[in-house]
Amino acid sequence: MTPSCILFVSTATSYRNHAFIRAAQSLGMQWLLLCDTMVPSEDSMHALTLNFADIGTVIATLIVRHQQQPFVACMALDDSGAHIAQQIATSLGLPHNSVTATEAARNKYAMRLALQTTPIPLPWFRRFVSSEDIQLIATSVPYPCVIKPLELNGSRGVMRADTPAQLMVAHARLMRMLAPLYPQQQVYEFLIESFIPGNEVALEAMMDKGVLVPLALFDKPDPLDGPFFEETIYVTPSRLPDPIQHAIYAITQTAALAIGLMNGPVHAELRINSVGIYIVEIAGRSIGGLCSQTLRFGSDESLEMLIVRQASGLLAVTPTRRHEAGGVMMIPIPTSGILRHVNGIEAALAVPLIESIEITSPLHQPIVTLPEGESYLGFIFARGQDPAAVEQALRDAHACLRIQITPDIQLQQ
Repeated sequence: MTPSCILFVSTATSYRNHAFIRAAQSLGMQWLLLCDTMVPSEDSMHALTLNFADIGTVIATLIVRHQQQPFVACMALDDSGAHIAQQIATSLGLPHNSVTATEAARNKYAMRLALQTTPIPLPWFRRFVSSEDIQLIATSVPYPCVIKPLELNGSRGVMRADTPAQLMVAHARLMRMLAPLYPQQQVYEFLIESFIPGNEVALEAMMDKGVLVPLALFDKPDPLDGPFFEETIYVTPSRLPDPIQHAIYAITQTAALAIGLMNGPVHAELRINSVGIYIVEIAGRSIGGLCSQTLRFGSDESLEMLIVRQASGLLAVTPTRRHEAGGVMMIPIPTSGILRHVNGIEAALAVPLIESIEITSPLHQPIVTLPEGESYLGFIFARGQDPAAVEQALRDAHACLRIQITPDIQLQQ
């Protein structure tokens, strides 16, 4: 019997590619990685490069492939491939969420509109376009506020402003960011919403026929108050009281259903304060970066194995997460420039509970801080019996690192 084949839609450099490929291989499945640029040589034998802008050719090519060896599922591995994966799944008759769900799960304004139909508390928000007078906008919005692009992820382009003057500076910075990212556009949309104070958490879950299945709730112990919102430490299990955790699950299910997510992975960011529990963002994908390495399920399954099994119709019962605490630090980039060396890794690895350290930014290449940057310097992983001890181990290991970055003349121009 020919093994089942799953179609992954992604970008060639996505952090997620290898984890999902390993998951398919571990399950004895064949896989095809669809990208719009050439992928690294180690994956090229099972990769297909097509121009995503030519959707007709993409669909026609995959219909032929599907006839030769049927795909059991089509999955977008990051937000950039969500729309095309939805179109492919529709054309091939594979299970998928709706077009509106795909849009709301990656467009911050569409998400806010969908959540207006629910009892979930919402910040004040409004969509603007770059052709509008920013001075007039600055006099009409509440403060403190947050300006953000509609579709970038990972806190990219997200900035807090406490005054009209700060908002005008942030607006100019965002417009400079968006221009090279969307060269075909003359006008750029952006969102301004009131700043939501409080503690932030991240929920990893799956929707199964409209029912939320929580997998892991991460505390974010570092305050995320701006002016930029670089995430650092995630630790699970959460130390929040059980009633609050269950409220988070209920609110996330309500939000997922409101935007139309019925099946597949869900990653939600939430803030908790005296008013209630707010959805910051909710996406129809798994956690970003390499952060899923903190999670193991059942005997020793990865998060990606669960997602692939569910998408392929092979997940009858969701295994529970293993009981030990796990944590990850997304190593922040301290300054923009050329990364020369990362010293102290051996000392960091010697810190008790530290499991591994992966420096993902290549040496002698430019690195850029938030809000313009789109990646981290690397990741530190820890595991132990106590979440507080795991958090401290991550901080201690990070303190051992000595990061050498030299100025980049081009970045300064």
